[in-house]
Amino acid sequence: MNELVIEAGHTERNYWRDLFRYRELFYFLAWRDVLVRYKQTVIGVLWAVLRPLLQMVVFTFIFNKVAKLPAEGVPYPVMVFGAMLPWQLFATSLSEGSGSLVTNANLISKVYFPRLIVPASSVIVSFVDFAISTVLLGVLMAIYKVWPGWPLIALPLFTILALLASAGAGTWLAALNVKYRDFRYVVPFIVQFGLYISPVGFSSSLVLEKYGQTGLMLYSLNPMVGVIDGFRWSIAGGTTPFPTQSLEFTCVTIAFLLVTGIWYFRKTERTFADII
Repeated sequence: MNELVIEAGHTERNYWRDLFRYRELFYFLAWRDVLVRYKQTVIGVLWAVLRPLLQMVVFTFIFNKVAKLPAEGVPYPVMVFGAMLPWQLFATSLSEGSGSLVTNANLISKVYFPRLIVPASSVIVSFVDFAISTVLLGVLMAIYKVWPGWPLIALPLFTILALLASAGAGTWLAALNVKYRDFRYVVPFIVQFGLYISPVGFSSSLVLEKYGQTGLMLYSLNPMVGVIDGFRWSIAGGTTPFPTQSLEFTCVTIAFLLVTGIWYFRKTERTFADII
């Protein structure tokens, strides 16, 4: 006969082990989100290509043709699209993760499992879009005859940094969104505002030229600055300077967001089922 033993603190002590034990739930939630992502859309996964492509056209026209900002290392369309990919990965992952707990309210209020699985699984959807758009980046690079060379091997590292940045900010916003539903209006503003203050349509070297080292240091507190700069360096074959300074600040900011985000999520997790 099996016995059910209820022990105080058991869940807390085994939380990280439970994350591994519930890995099948992680796969299920991730696969479900991928399947419903473009359900009942006319062109389906092509949206993953059209969105960054159209934004690239707009940014190239505004920043290169109108504002006459220079390209750095690669043709301007490749420079912009190469920056758009990690930004879209971050933005989509952040948007999906921040609302994931509320979206799965029925599941959270009925069944025990480590709630951290929910925002973590939402990252997979953004990664699928990223993988599809990367193919178009390869096509653009071939058209403009951009050959990346050995720096391309660093591309997975910058991709992981973008995912960690979105995971850190996403866990904060997911937990806050359960208690304060105002954050569902804040997140789109963060994404839209962040797009224009990140070096997507321009090079961060312009910040260095205008505001000096201090300005670049403050600017690099934006976790996506170092990621985007590194992404460009990787696809440009090292023709742009390696972003040592911005990458250092990016790593510090990402680590801070990730550690504090998980801490706050775990602190408030036990109340999710009651107030969601």
